[in-house]
Amino acid sequence: MEPTLEHPQPSPVETNRFTRITVVVPTYCEAENLPHLIDRLGKVREQSGLDLDVLIMDDNSQDGSAELIAARPEKWVQIVVRTQDRGLSPSVLDGMKRATGDVLVCMDADLSHPPEAIPQMLHKLEEGADFVIGSRYVQGGSTSDDWGFLRWLNSRVATLLARPLTSARDPMAGFFALRRSSFEAGHDFNPVGYKIGLEFIVKCGCERVVEVPIHFEDRLLGKSKLTMRQQLLYIKHLRRLYTFKFGAWSQLVQFLTVGGLGTLVNLVLLTFLLRLGLELKPAVALAILLSMVFNFVLNRRFSFGEAREPRWLKQFVGFMAACSVGAVINYVVTLLFVGMFGLRAQLAALVGIAAATAFNFVASRYLVFRSSHFRPPHDHVK
Repeated sequence: MEPTLEHPQPSPVETNRFTRITVVVPTYCEAENLPHLIDRLGKVREQSGLDLDVLIMDDNSQDGSAELIAARPEKWVQIVVRTQDRGLSPSVLDGMKRATGDVLVCMDADLSHPPEAIPQMLHKLEEGADFVIGSRYVQGGSTSDDWGFLRWLNSRVATLLARPLTSARDPMAGFFALRRSSFEAGHDFNPVGYKIGLEFIVKCGCERVVEVPIHFEDRLLGKSKLTMRQQLLYIKHLRRLYTFKFGAWSQLVQFLTVGGLGTLVNLVLLTFLLRLGLELKPAVALAILLSMVFNFVLNRRFSFGEAREPRWLKQFVGFMAACSVGAVINYVVTLLFVGMFGLRAQLAALVGIAAATAFNFVASRYLVFRSSHFRPPHDHVK
């Protein structure tokens, strides 16, 4: 039995400024939804008078999607079957590069995004917006009633984590529009996961972000692609965007976070070694050495992840050598504060760690994990 799809009528907005609009739709196993989506886009096209074409970027679903599009009469709908570098974000990025419109719209195929909102989104671009989001969280926006608390909480936490990057209330939305010129001004695209809109906001320099209220409907057909892995990739994506936007400051925060964890490792190891009966000097030295190894692993994976090399041993040797000065500072200061000021070994170790941190960061950032990825904002590579 075919589902009944109720949806609003296209907004009666004049959109004569733009010559052509390309709607990019990333898909994977969405053959059930595509006919409904194309029918609704066709009505928007007819009733609004838009010169609108649709580019379906399919990740080799092998579910009949390609055959379905080939059999349909609409010449303004095309499908590209992708067999390499598959994934939602790479699909959208590939589609944006292939698109011919002077306005680019991205939306999901699962009918959660209402095509009828497209004319209103284009109108906001005409008014001067750089980036327009079909938003669930602005006044007038809504989600399906069956959203559970955990799903709502997950969405809100993800929004909060993105707040340093944009003030938009729904920055993770997959329904958005921007000018081709804005997209072409972007550079260093390297998205992971499924939040490609946030990538464009940051790396295309979109300062005027406007949100149009929509009703976000749960999918009626097919299965959701949102998994725990995708949520972990979102954290990885945020880290990349923080580094891109804030440069060394973002790396410093990550470095200090790793350093804080390394401090706990240092103190736990020192306490353990002293309780085993090891003398103070070798215990301090061994705790420093092991915590340095711990810090290298995390810094290589997170703080300077964009600059890590396949040959980890080379960077490990460089890290240990560069931080050896910091280790000496840590060692000397720790013993000094124990001997001269009578501090407990753990408190003295904290002082030693603090004294070495600044040097270690500079050495790690500019000697061990050097990278050409970070460029000044004005240096656009198209």
